[in-house]
Amino acid sequence: MALPALRIEDCVNATCPWSGKPVSADSLTLYRGRVVGFCNPGCRDKFVAAQSAFDAALDQPIGA
Repeated sequence: MALPALRIEDCVNATCPWSGKPVSADSLTLYRGRVVGFCNPGCRDKFVAAQSAFDAALDQPIGA
């Protein structure tokens, strides 16, 4: 099943967390059920990669 289209109107932030520039409608992602915006797809992809790495680290047993 396809995810619903993300809308800039639903974005929880007005500026990119990486650059501080205004968010762009083509650079949105879903995080913990909320729409988060970025200034460009590169910043969005950097966030998704960091999120994935962090989530993977949390899934590892302590001391692994």
